[in-house]
Amino acid sequence: MTLTEFFKARTARLNMLDIKLAQGAAMCVMVIIIKLFPDILQIEMWWFVLVAALLELRPLYVFFLKKSD
Repeated sequence: MTLTEFFKARTARLNMLDIKLAQGAAMCVMVIIIKLFPDILQIEMWWFVLVAALLELRPLYVFFLKKSD
């Protein structure tokens, strides 16, 4: 079993509640990081918008445009 197959099998077990809980935990980690390094808040907001848009490209492509196998 390859590493990709392993993670695919493991993530198939997750339901929507599990995914949302993981997202909530990630947001809490980000708050901790911002509290530890408050200079992050001095970065222009548009850099965050740009990074968020770039990170969303593949999920949006897969969700809306990619044909199912």
